[in-house]
Amino acid sequence: MADIRSLHDAVRDLVHDGDTVALEGFTHLIPFAAAHEIIRQGVTGLTLARMTPDVVYDQLIGAGAARRLVFSWGGNPGVGSLHRFRDAVENGWPHPLELDEHSHAGMANRYVAGASKLPFAVLRGYRGSGLPARTDTISTVTCPFTGEELAAVAALNPDVTIVHAQQADRRGNVQLWGLTGVQKEAVLAAGRVLVTVEEIVEGALEPRPGSVVLPGWVIDAVALVPGGAHPSYAAGYSVRDNDFYQRWDAVSRDRDTFLRWLDENVRNVRKGS
Repeated sequence: MADIRSLHDAVRDLVHDGDTVALEGFTHLIPFAAAHEIIRQGVTGLTLARMTPDVVYDQLIGAGAARRLVFSWGGNPGVGSLHRFRDAVENGWPHPLELDEHSHAGMANRYVAGASKLPFAVLRGYRGSGLPARTDTISTVTCPFTGEELAAVAALNPDVTIVHAQQADRRGNVQLWGLTGVQKEAVLAAGRVLVTVEEIVEGALEPRPGSVVLPGWVIDAVALVPGGAHPSYAAGYSVRDNDFYQRWDAVSRDRDTFLRWLDENVRNVRKGS
């Protein structure tokens, strides 16, 4: 059953050096505050997993938290490259970064396999791609019923998954709505789960059309962190800070500028403590 904890304590208890960590959220509900707490606590050697790693992983990579990245597509949405990501890959700064790249469909199926407690998933994909030659997590299988050759991707089971949501109740049940990605699958695939939320409601969660409810028994900790998705947004609670994403391009291009930003906006700031 989920405990309600401070963000500091939840990250301290659940995220460890060398873990495989998934921070999921598609377009909105991206758990930036939790990522910043990981940086503040100096966690290192992480394998970071995420569909569409964007600015949140640029920050973690530039801060030296990451050893390996498992992903499908990476960029600053609507702006351009992730310069801290590129610097790590091209120049090994601040550390060399190993890559395990997939298609979106491949990543989604890896989470589904992990959530289903299966060793792999099958899909029609990767034909004509060079990705299978670059990773040992893509292979092929022959269908025993039709003889068709299909792509197979290894299950992805993070040590810990972190997501942001709109609401939780006092029993640790969580509800999120709006654009949802693979949060449910990433949570069910993980060994430990942390959810940051905009609001903790008294009484029962009010059902919403199209919402996803994560029961408290699959969650280890809930942390109240209003605004915890900024500069992304939480539908019904905040709006996307488009200016931040545009400014990030200049901030992240230069190592010294980035490090100053990191000290001023992350390392010396505590949210949800």
